[in-house]
Amino acid sequence: MQIRLWNINLKVRLIGEALFNMLFWMYFPFITVYFGAALGNHIAGILMTLPPIFSIIGGLLGGALADRLGRRPVMLLGASFQTVMFALFAVSPSHWIDYIAFIGIGLGGALYSPASSAMVADLVPASNRRQIFATFTTANNIGAVLGPALGAIFFFNYRQVLLWTCALVMLLYVAAIYFIVHETRPQTAKEPEASMSIIQVFMEHWKGYGIIFRDKVFLIYILAGIFALLAIMQLDLYWAVYVINEVPAQALFTWIRDSLILSSTEIFGWLLGLNGLLFVLLILPVTKWFLHWKDRNVFILSSLLTGVGTFSLGLSTNIWYLLFVTIIFTFGEIVRSPVTQSFISRYAPDHARGQYMGANSLQNTVAKFLAPLTVFLSNWVAPVGIFSIILVFALISIVLYNQLFKIYVEKPEAAN
Repeated sequence: MQIRLWNINLKVRLIGEALFNMLFWMYFPFITVYFGAALGNHIAGILMTLPPIFSIIGGLLGGALADRLGRRPVMLLGASFQTVMFALFAVSPSHWIDYIAFIGIGLGGALYSPASSAMVADLVPASNRRQIFATFTTANNIGAVLGPALGAIFFFNYRQVLLWTCALVMLLYVAAIYFIVHETRPQTAKEPEASMSIIQVFMEHWKGYGIIFRDKVFLIYILAGIFALLAIMQLDLYWAVYVINEVPAQALFTWIRDSLILSSTEIFGWLLGLNGLLFVLLILPVTKWFLHWKDRNVFILSSLLTGVGTFSLGLSTNIWYLLFVTIIFTFGEIVRSPVTQSFISRYAPDHARGQYMGANSLQNTVAKFLAPLTVFLSNWVAPVGIFSIILVFALISIVLYNQLFKIYVEKPEAAN
């Protein structure tokens, strides 16, 4: 589905979210370093465990409100909250206020995300959703490639300018949502009753989530996603520990009289750069290649490639071998990305699509909590043991996905 044929809502979101994501990656990778330098690494490590909790709350609340109030009002609320928090961060006189603003930015994004994803599902036929979600992922990953390189300059030298730029971009995006984007919530979604108090509305939302989590298919899907992401998230965790500590400096290229020698840290940087570049270049064509594959097969292939790719990392320290393994791992990561959102958008009932999108974010948040355990265990367990544990995570996800599609029969996309 060509971009020129997209609904105006999707075009506005693509431009706005692409710009914001580039700015996001200009500050996010350096936040832990920033707070570590200001408050100490021990305190910073503890502080960084709290944002995922707020993301869980924001995601669940945002999904519920998207079904009650509509997609557009919740997107306005989340984006406006982020705008205010960026401005607070820019004028903050204290590192503790900086931290509150950082949590607020994450909370605003968590409120915004389920409504945003639900809007795509509202507007796009099931047969085109993988391609649409893949296009958004491509735009986001362009920012993930360019942002850190620019942020290394701007965040530490021109932080206030960067934060005010983020606030201005978000303010313009809020205006675009307000004046251009229209509501897409299905008519089957519930309207909030005027007589209900805010507490009663919230209680009904949480009751709705209780029903969702008693849904066996959805629960297995969440568990499978958590184990799959435990392997995928190691790229930023144990991969870094292993490559920097175990891989020796070596030549990438050798000439007659000279060679390009990379340190362990630089080798890891090349692996990360290759991962980001492949994501940007391949996600759209790969999504098209696998367009007619069943979700079951895509999920299983993804878990297999990421698990085997990570395990294979420990078999050699040669840089060209590591780059090859990164390609295998990244391909597994790429094939999974658009399918996760398209699957849940088809599975969720129209009247609760926002809630399901919010609950779907739990797999990412829970995996973020658990994934660093590999780094913790590496103090006592040899690399081959850690890589074996990661492979087991991936294999468990394959078993769960296989079980999921035994009890859930996929419908032909044309029927959705």
